[in-house]
Amino acid sequence: MVTELDFSDTRPRHNWLKSGLFWRTFVLLAFLIGVSMAAWFMSFRIVERTPRGQQIAAQIASIVTITRAAILHSAPTLRRELLLDLADDQGIRVYPREETDVTEPLPNRPVISVIEEKVRAQLGPNTQFVGSVNNIRGFWVSFMIEDDDYWLMLDSDRLELASGIQWLGWITVTLVLSLLGALFISGLINQPLARLSLAARTIAAGLKPVPLPEDGPVEIRDTNISFNQMARDLERIEADRTLILAGISHDLRTPIARMLLEVEMATLTDEARSGMQSDLAQMESIIAQFLDYAKPPEQQHYAEFDLSALLKNVATEAARRADIRISSDIAEGMITTGNPTEISRMLNNLIENARRYGKTAHHQYAELNLRSHITSGQIQIELTDNGTGLPEDQFNYLLQPFTRLDAARSQASGAGLGLAIVNRIIQRHQGKLELSNHLPTGLVVKIWLAGRSLN
Repeated sequence: MVTELDFSDTRPRHNWLKSGLFWRTFVLLAFLIGVSMAAWFMSFRIVERTPRGQQIAAQIASIVTITRAAILHSAPTLRRELLLDLADDQGIRVYPREETDVTEPLPNRPVISVIEEKVRAQLGPNTQFVGSVNNIRGFWVSFMIEDDDYWLMLDSDRLELASGIQWLGWITVTLVLSLLGALFISGLINQPLARLSLAARTIAAGLKPVPLPEDGPVEIRDTNISFNQMARDLERIEADRTLILAGISHDLRTPIARMLLEVEMATLTDEARSGMQSDLAQMESIIAQFLDYAKPPEQQHYAEFDLSALLKNVATEAARRADIRISSDIAEGMITTGNPTEISRMLNNLIENARRYGKTAHHQYAELNLRSHITSGQIQIELTDNGTGLPEDQFNYLLQPFTRLDAARSQASGAGLGLAIVNRIIQRHQGKLELSNHLPTGLVVKIWLAGRSLN
């Protein structure tokens, strides 16, 4: 069973579509914009096709009619000059229509069909339309002057038909601007939520968050006001708790010390005196556990320190106790970041827990083995005893405060806060804790902390 605390940052996760609200909002907006643009484009092409075709058809019919009238009413000697002027000034060319002309049809486009239909309605049903005559490309329209057939060629630009490339360019520019707007809108919508999420993680880490801005939309403003009030209430509760803890330390420990002195001076049998001293020592131990568990985090005092030296010192102090036999294998030069006092308290709690509940069968002492090593930036600390072990389904239960399994191990007294304090300290240091049974008997406690090696 592994217990860990991981306050991850605000970078996008691997499954960004599900977990990243910013990107999910952006993708949904982009999809909506894309669908809307496609629907608009199709609707526009369909709706504007007939009016546009009618307008172009009217222009073509007017040009053909005016050109034919100009040619008919001009002097025969001046017709050549008139045709040259039309070609130079208006881009209109008139050629005789021959049986040998090689033609190619116009592109098969809906608007072309509308133009052909409307022009034939005005110029006659025999009017022909082609896109090329004798390899000369343009918009060619047939007409008659008296009994002679002619071609009138217009430049394709006069039709004002946008090409696919032009449409693609317009769509691309519009889409890019729309997506930039979607990015801005997504950021504007999600910025207050991201700020609120960061403030919540800051409180969860035991730190004081920066007050959230109390302006903006009504919903965001009310949420930020409520969150800031909650943060102030928690800060006040934390201050009150510190004051209460100081009062408990003074108001309870002072009478206990006085009672110990009175027991020492009282006329009692050795057995009675020993029992009373044991009860008072137990009360002192329980108060100390309460204070340790309720003590607020001190992350502002976190700094790099030599974990190897601390582990050796803890092992040396434990070896001085008559009811502990401890062996150690501690790697040199292990450096970690944290609070040395809290790490020392955590290790001492584990050793005390092993001393109480991990005594070797038929012996009045606990055999412990403390090992540590570092690999890939992770320091592993392992403490093993040779007791009776624990039911695996109770590992998580034991990490909760005020829980004990006396029936499974021994009947030693305690407040049930030892492993809960250990778990809380490891969480403050963003580490991992694992409990497992040791074969053939005993309990193994493994702890992982971030660190580095000096070697």
